[in-house]
Amino acid sequence: MRVNIANHEGMIIWDGIYYFALSDYPHISPWELKKLLLFIDYEKQHGRQTEIVCENAEILAAVNNVIDNPETVKNALLPTKITECTQCKQHGCLTEFLCHTATIENAKKILTSGKLLSAVKAFGKNADELVSDKRNAAGDPADYFDYIMFAWGNCVGGDRLVMERELGRFPDENDLSINFAPGVRFYLRHEDIVHHPGYVFDGYHPAKVKDELVLFDYLYACIVPEKYKQEFEKLIQPEIADKIYYLPQDGLGLWDWADKVYEFIEKVKKQ
Repeated sequence: MRVNIANHEGMIIWDGIYYFALSDYPHISPWELKKLLLFIDYEKQHGRQTEIVCENAEILAAVNNVIDNPETVKNALLPTKITECTQCKQHGCLTEFLCHTATIENAKKILTSGKLLSAVKAFGKNADELVSDKRNAAGDPADYFDYIMFAWGNCVGGDRLVMERELGRFPDENDLSINFAPGVRFYLRHEDIVHHPGYVFDGYHPAKVKDELVLFDYLYACIVPEKYKQEFEKLIQPEIADKIYYLPQDGLGLWDWADKVYEFIEKVKKQ
């Protein structure tokens, strides 16, 4: 895997390249250095070498120094807000909550079973089959499919991916505005998930969990578009019924919907 550190607009792994963005380019923070080390370690555990590419000599020197002296960033703390990507209305990723977004049909299966499942378990296919599936447009490696992936709570990436999966192509501006159809969002507290026995931080995804996660133990809130309320009410396990909320979309596009949902999650926290 190649890690390209530059003044990118956001963080993404695509086709074997990790576009590593910084919150304050060209300065690289202790947290970002720690995250990079964890990524290198994760890749090594799965038999992959990491190549660092960076045109800035000072950044590259800092990276090489921390590779030789990992203890210097061992205690670096996760910021409450990460500004590697500032496209959302909060102008950065807020790190109190994690979110997993599912299509309407997959969300029904999740709520019926009471579990979030990795792709391998959810689709009943082995990882090699999923790697070669046309839905793996990013070229993710086989081990990724053994995990449930989470984004930060205010991120739009989950709903964008849901639209992509539903359409079978990359969504355009109309898909994300006048034709936007949100998925179901499952919210969990980051501080809870780090104690899950299957928790992994791979230096890229905010968090992921191996195999499965029982909602009764970890679910903070589930946001369902209100128009599906009748379909979902009969599926909900009684143990989590008080954590399911139905919000009207009111014609909102991707960005405004994400903002509305996160504002609601903040209100839930205060109840």
